[in-house]
Amino acid sequence: EGRVEVYHDGKWGTICDDQWDDRDAEVVCRQLGLSGTPRALSWAHYGQGSGPILLDEVQCSGNELSLDQCKKSDWGQQNCDHIEDAGVSCDPFTGTDVQLCQSDAVKGTVRLAGGRSPSEGRVEVYYNGDWGTVCDDGWTDLSAQVVCRQL
Repeated sequence: EGRVEVYHDGKWGTICDDQWDDRDAEVVCRQLGLSGTPRALSWAHYGQGSGPILLDEVQCSGNELSLDQCKKSDWGQQNCDHIEDAGVSCDPFTGTDVQLCQSDAVKGTVRLAGGRSPSEGRVEVYYNGDWGTVCDDGWTDLSAQVVCRQL
């Protein structure tokens, strides 16, 4: 997660958050090779950048492989200030893939406990100083894949 910056014509710059949404975030996460629930963040959520603002009015469909393929303003054509720098979170645990009994967000260490081998067992997460279990409500193969990927 962080402020999105792009490299163009020999320099790094930011992206203005005009039209910035989760479909744009999905493309950024894909381009970076990150899985998870993509989320677009606006208003310099991760801090203001410096240097040029290189893109504005980015409008991805969500299926593109990179931002280059998205509809957008011409490079350097913008009407923004760095207070509008776009950000993205690709955190696999910001969505509903894993649902905790005590918390709606899993941030931290995951382990498997009570299994016959290190690759199986009850899913436990370390959160706020304690180990806890994960509720099975809504638990799917996709949820298990997220845990396996983290391990």
